[in-house]
Amino acid sequence: MSASAASVAALVEDELAKLSDRRVVEHIRGLSVRPELQMRPWDYGEPGTKYPCWIVLTHEPSSTGIAYSEFGFGPAHPWGLLSLDERTSMGMDSGWFKHFLDAYFESFAASDVPIWRVFRDQGNFPGVPVTEEGAWDATWAEVERLRSEHSSFRYHCWQSVYVPDA
Repeated sequence: MSASAASVAALVEDELAKLSDRRVVEHIRGLSVRPELQMRPWDYGEPGTKYPCWIVLTHEPSSTGIAYSEFGFGPAHPWGLLSLDERTSMGMDSGWFKHFLDAYFESFAASDVPIWRVFRDQGNFPGVPVTEEGAWDATWAEVERLRSEHSSFRYHCWQSVYVPDA
C-alpha cells in the first residue's frame, strides 16, 4: 500500500474500533492530528537516507508522537514512537510496533489515563492484577513498594484495557 493521509487515518480508526474503553479512545482522539508527512533520517543505512513518516498523534507535554511508516522498520513494525522534533531520526527498533495501539500503550501519552494496575508476574504476561486501576505515578510507586516488601515475586505496571497480539 502506498500511504496517504486518508489511508493512514483509516488504519488508526480500524484499530480504535477494536478498543472498547471509551476513556482511552477519547484520549487518543484528543491527541490525534491529521496525518502529517515528514521525512525522517534513517540511522541504519547510507548517510543522509530519509524515509517518509506520517505523524498521527502528538503529545506536547513529552514532545513525542506516534508515526506510521512503510519504510525502515515497516512494513513489519510500521508504528513508531518519535520525537516531535522532525530533525530527529526514526530511532531504534524498540520504538516501533506492529500495531498503532501497541505504540500508544508504550508511549508517554498513555500515562495520562488512569488505567494502570500492578500485576504480579506468574510466567504469563501480563500476570495477575493485584490493584485496581490508577494513575501512572501512583501505580509505579505501588510496584516499587511491593517489590521491596515481597522480593520473591515480580511486579510490574501494565493496563488491562488492551491485550496486544502475540
